[in-house]
Amino acid sequence: MRPLLFLLATAVALHAADAPLKAGAATSNITPELGSEVVGGFAPYPCTNIHDELHARCLVLDDGKTKLALVVCDLLGLHRSVSLKARELIEKETGIPAANVLISGTHTHSAVNALGGPVRGYFSDVELTDYQKFVARRIADGVRRAVNLLRPAEIAFGTVDVPEHVHIRRWFLKEGSMPPNPFGQIDKVKMNPGAGNPALVEPAGEPDPTVSFIAVREPGGRLISVYSAYSLHYVGGVNGADISADYYGYYCEALKRLQKDGGEYPPFVGIMANGTSGDANNINFRSPKPRKAPYEQMRYVAEDVAAKVNAALAKLSWQNEASLAAKYRELDVKWRTVPDELIAWAKETEAKAPRIQGGKADLPLAYAGRVQRLAQASPQTGFPAQILRIGEVCIGSSPCETFAETGVEFRKRSPFAKSFMVELAHGYYGYMPTPRHFDLGGYETWPGTNNLESKASVKMMDALIEMAVELKNSSVPR
Repeated sequence: MRPLLFLLATAVALHAADAPLKAGAATSNITPELGSEVVGGFAPYPCTNIHDELHARCLVLDDGKTKLALVVCDLLGLHRSVSLKARELIEKETGIPAANVLISGTHTHSAVNALGGPVRGYFSDVELTDYQKFVARRIADGVRRAVNLLRPAEIAFGTVDVPEHVHIRRWFLKEGSMPPNPFGQIDKVKMNPGAGNPALVEPAGEPDPTVSFIAVREPGGRLISVYSAYSLHYVGGVNGADISADYYGYYCEALKRLQKDGGEYPPFVGIMANGTSGDANNINFRSPKPRKAPYEQMRYVAEDVAAKVNAALAKLSWQNEASLAAKYRELDVKWRTVPDELIAWAKETEAKAPRIQGGKADLPLAYAGRVQRLAQASPQTGFPAQILRIGEVCIGSSPCETFAETGVEFRKRSPFAKSFMVELAHGYYGYMPTPRHFDLGGYETWPGTNNLESKASVKMMDALIEMAVELKNSSVPR
């Protein structure tokens, strides 16, 4: 019997070595030190408690010829230089080309600063802070761990619509109801106009309710990972100065709990990327809701989305192979031009206004600083755009807070029927409204909130579709 057992073991090992697809997933802890400054508002403040740990969640795929790595970090966003450093380490230590690595942030507003120094500037390259170096190192470590866990896998793609949690936050108001913006002008729409506001007319867009996900499992067996994307801004509702991964982290843990063997080694890794949510959030402005306890709403959203994705997993069709490919470009997208009259306004505002009023950042003063720094932006943006092909699935990326309609447009125009977008990838360049929304104004279009030319979304979309078509046309039978 022993020779027969040896032959069987050898056959299994050879089959695993020649498996058409392999997958591995792992996490790295990127929780900051207490006292680090929480970003997400106009006045950063030191964190005093860790409610739940922050992670870089990593998935590596290998088709025998090409490896891809997908990483999602529990961060408001990350500077382009963090992505460059992390991908440099990954390529050096694993051999996965930098162009084959997708790194994005979730946009939790209860994380600390991975965007740059204490004062946000508009530069394509920066010297990394200690925390940024730590994040880059931990991203690379997570990818290395995922590579170590590569094993034969099956893959599937699915979607499920979850419209009840996503709502457009930009609204038209009744005539005469629009307050002036920080520059003393009247916009056509207002961001977060207040739930139940009697001046509400209609939202200025449509949310994207679709959760898109890629699932990988051991052949016929337990799940390895689910990489998801949902176009929902952070939920919020933390306690005090807590650090939290927001609903994104709750979703990953909820999906893990729904797997009967999710905690066994190697553990299941749930991943939730931010889709295109720059003009959407979790507030139904038509129907005011009572204030909830800290973390109650984000837990509710996460568990509901996880349950719906988990139910959809049972209906998937699985394959044991998927050709992998990637394209990465840095586009000729310009920083926003700041006119001379706006600089004059900024200097006058700084000369007149106090720095802090009532413990809150004064908006005109905050934007006075932002527009002057934007006027001193680096000559190039280094604007990153990337396409990943995973079988017949296509993922497009954006380094901005991207509007929902942009993600929907990508799905419609992509040559791959199974397509979706991930935002805040390889950098943070502020909001990226479409040209239509620039004409409407509002918070997301203000200089210093929006940092790029008005045609940025058009240039990005054209480049993404061009790259997707190239990958579609270059496919060859295995």
